[in-house]
Amino acid sequence: MPVVPGTPAVHETSASGGSTYRAALILLASLFFMWGFATVLNNTLLPHLRSVFDLTYTQTTLIESVWFIAYFVASIPAAKLIERIGYKKAMVVGLLTMAGGALLMLPASAIPSYPFFLSALFIIASGITILQVAANPYVAVVGPAETASSRLNLVQAFNSMGTTLAPLFGGYLILSRSASGSVEGGAATLTQAERLADAQSVQLPYILIALVLTVIAIVIARFKLPDFAPTSRRAAAEERKSLSLWKHRNLVFAIPAIFIYLIAEIGVSNLFINFVSSPEIGNLTHAEAANYLFLLWGGMMVGRFVGSYIMRSVKPETVLAWASIGAFIVMMITVFGTGKAAMWALISVGLFHSIMFPTIFTLGIRGLGPLTEEGSGLLIMAIAGGALVIAQGWLADTFGLQASFLLPAACELYVLFYALWGSKPTNALEEHVPDQA
Repeated sequence: MPVVPGTPAVHETSASGGSTYRAALILLASLFFMWGFATVLNNTLLPHLRSVFDLTYTQTTLIESVWFIAYFVASIPAAKLIERIGYKKAMVVGLLTMAGGALLMLPASAIPSYPFFLSALFIIASGITILQVAANPYVAVVGPAETASSRLNLVQAFNSMGTTLAPLFGGYLILSRSASGSVEGGAATLTQAERLADAQSVQLPYILIALVLTVIAIVIARFKLPDFAPTSRRAAAEERKSLSLWKHRNLVFAIPAIFIYLIAEIGVSNLFINFVSSPEIGNLTHAEAANYLFLLWGGMMVGRFVGSYIMRSVKPETVLAWASIGAFIVMMITVFGTGKAAMWALISVGLFHSIMFPTIFTLGIRGLGPLTEEGSGLLIMAIAGGALVIAQGWLADTFGLQASFLLPAACELYVLFYALWGSKPTNALEEHVPDQA
């Protein structure tokens, strides 16, 4: 592949080099799994903390808002960190940051303290941000540009595997072991002793998470991960000075697309348990509802595997357009349907959401060349859109929980606009591929 001046040089890949890349992608899949797992564990943590601290929907969704504010705060520093120390070391830093935040959940639950919980979750999310900024563009550029969306959807499927298993893990180790998680209809009045016991039920899950993250960090630190060589990164930095991100329409419109899509994804997942537990919809306990949340995220996993296959022969923007139409339809059924129909419509939106983030991401960085790292940082920063889930919390408090899903329905329409027009690239530059470090 020809190389644009200032982009990392491409070395010919031997058979052993190809094996190294495959091994690297398998290892990276574990990162996608773990940050998906840690993120969606919040979906069981939120209704749990709502009962422990007697929170309104607005206060409950503030927990997730703090989580996604971390993406806004940490994204650009993460991009600078990668430029300075490289992808591999940045991933190790991200994993250890997550592990440190997970361990902080122990004193937060022992006190227990709502602000301390927020602080611990902010640190975990900051670690995930570093991983996102490093791993997403790495997977996107590690192979041919024309299959970038397919490749990222495939690896993101392992992220969805983590999001699929997290509700079962959280439902069993948190909700089913707590007083608040065992009440039908999701409403519980707890004594002070029960609140303390429920708060401390989160300790074991986060100890296990911290241990797994530490092990993965050690493995990556010892693995010969293909990386941009330091001299190549400096050369790319010089080249970037004469280029502008804002001349690339596909990036400019991808930033709000990621931001707006995250409002929909996080709003659906965070209020899912409360919605399907309500008497007029599913009349379930929170622990039972967590099993249905498993189906929501399972749909995202299946959708990413299927989407990865379809995108080998169908343009990713076409697949994205049809997915956004499907998501809008089922969201409207969620808002205006009743009982099981509304519940299953909300569950099915996971299938349509599945390919949205990785596809928007790869379309957004398409043709950025040496600007890929900065463009990736901006797109990961846009994940902060998930912080606006607090707006849906306010809508739920003001107009009712079911009506609040009109907000994610509206978000699907912008994704459709991006797929049909905003994703068309302008001023495309040559793609670049990591060297063997």
